[in-house]
This record gives sequence, structure tokens and C-alpha cells, in this order.
Amino acid sequence: MSALPATDSPYVFDATTETFETEVLQASLEQPILVDFWAEWCGPCKSLGPLLEKVVASYHGAVRLAKVDVDKEQQLAAMFGVRSIPTVVLVSQGQLVDGFAGALPESALREFLSRHVQPAEPADEAPAEAIAAPPEPAADAVARLRGEIAAEPDKAELRLDLAVALMRNGEAARAEAELDALPANLATDDRARRLRGQLEFARLLADAPPVDELRARLARDENDHAARDQLGIRLLAEGDAAAGLDQFLAILKADRDWNEGGAKKRLIAAFSILDDEELVGSYRRRMSSLLF
Repeated sequence: MSALPATDSPYVFDATTETFETEVLQASLEQPILVDFWAEWCGPCKSLGPLLEKVVASYHGAVRLAKVDVDKEQQLAAMFGVRSIPTVVLVSQGQLVDGFAGALPESALREFLSRHVQPAEPADEAPAEAIAAPPEPAADAVARLRGEIAAEPDKAELRLDLAVALMRNGEAARAEAELDALPANLATDDRARRLRGQLEFARLLADAPPVDELRARLARDENDHAARDQLGIRLLAEGDAAAGLDQFLAILKADRDWNEGGAKKRLIAAFSILDDEELVGSYRRRMSSLLF
């Protein structure tokens, strides 16, 4: 019997025992990975596979699909306790978070994924002149958006734009008020989640002592993880992202269970608010090497 047809989708790939840690577990720290356990001889697998690929493609990269041939990768199937196929599991943040066995209709697949993942917007190429244009000053953006909201009060997307602009303008309390008033479909938008992270760091910063005081505490006791955590927050706020992330990594290396996994949570939260993809990618890999 022939194998299932290959796919050219950038969101679908074959996973093996050798690649699983890197391409699934570590990759799931950045985006959820759906894992499809299948076999060539499995009839239901042949109906489910194309539906999974279709649904995953509609998420535009917010989730990826890993295909595991259980005949070739029996160790992986055993690791996940696969008793029948098809079996599908969702891996996020290095952990199995949900799954199902058997072939489901497209509507049920979409309902399953929607509980955990929000689709990304399709990537559009911006014109060169738009890329080169300087960013709009935050205060100007706030004024412009208030005018647009007055003209179109029912356009909720404008309020998310306003919340982001208010945060850029240093008006955290007003940004949070706008964020809290968003409808549910926008409250889970990537920009909304990013803004929540920024607001959380702003709150933490309010309680953090000055950098010199924190460094003095660490000089007295290098295992003062609370001081190191606050120092990381301070350094991030002052624009030294790498130095801030280094503090969280140091805690993770010394005691990964400190404060109920607080260092890992802090790193993931920091990744969500940083714009430097190269820096974030580097520190994600370093975090993964300590966790797996």
C-alpha cells in the first residue's frame, strides 16, 4: 500500500525520534505543535490527515502539524501511550495539553484547536515605502485614534490600536482600561496578549528596588533568587534585554522549580514583549537546553 501523499505546506512536517525534541518539544515553546500519529495501512488516517492539514493551514502559522509514522517511530508512539490510530495530541510549552483518538469531522477539529490556539492573520507584503516610513509618535497616534473612535465608535479594532498607543505613550493605566473593555474576540489577539505582558512587567517594576540595591543583595548572596528576578525586570525595563534575560536564565539553571517555575514563566513573558527575534530565538534555545 502506498504512503500518504506528501505535502508542500510549510506548516506540516515529518517528525522522528531523532528530531522530536528539537522540532516538536523545543519548537512548542514558540508555537503549539499538533502531532498526528498515523500509519500507511490506517484507513481513518487517510481521511483525517488531509483535514488536519487544511485546518492547520487556515491558522497561517499559529500552529504546525507534525506527522509521526507509528510503524517507523514506535518509541515515540510508546512515549505518548498511543493505543490506536489515528491519535492526535497538542503540545505547547513543551507539554502535552490535549488530544483525541479517531477521525473527527472538520468542524470538530476546528472546535478542538480553537480551545487552545487563535489563528494568525495572513502575512501580506508591505510596500517598500510603508516599510521605510518612520513610526508615528505615540502621542500623535493617541490623538488620531481618539478622533477615529469618535467617528466610528462601534469599530472595536480601533480601541485595541488605542490601547497599544497609550502604552507606548507611557499611559499604562489608560491602556489597561481600554484593554479590559475589548470584546472577547480581540482580547486574545496577539497584540492584546503582548500588551498584557507589558502591563504585567510594568506592575512588577513598580515594586522592584533600584538596580544598585539589587546588585548589592546578590553580592551578599548569589542565591537570592528574588533579588535576581527583580534585577532581571529592572534591566529589561532599562533596555538591556540580554542582561535581564541572563538573570532569569541564571535562576532557571540554579533552581528550575524556584517560585513554582517562576524563571521559566518570566522568560516566556519576556519573550512575548521583545521585538528582537534573533535575541529571543537565541534565549529560547538556551532555555530549552536547561529544560530538556
